[in-house]
Amino acid sequence: IGKLGRFSFSAGHYLYFGSALNGFHGRISRHLRKDKKLHWHIDYLLQKATIVDIWYVESGERLECDLCQEAMRFPGAGVPVKGFGSSDCRCKSHLVYFK
Repeated sequence: IGKLGRFSFSAGHYLYFGSALNGFHGRISRHLRKDKKLHWHIDYLLQKATIVDIWYVESGERLECDLCQEAMRFPGAGVPVKGFGSSDCRCKSHLVYFK
């Protein structure tokens, strides 16, 4: 995962929280493409993972930290990689794992 290093991911479900304040459709289209330069942490995971669903909220504010913290309150939620997607904030991670 870029500078974070190499990781093995267990089978399960992962929720990733990000923002796309400069263009939602462009960002999502990029994430859905297989052929791209690896830039964001999620790009590395998406080399192997399958996107099942995309949920979004239209807002001019960055909500990913609050939404991720709420998801972490669900039973069984875990942090698979510290710092994933959260290099520009104080969150443990923006990736949540459920078995």
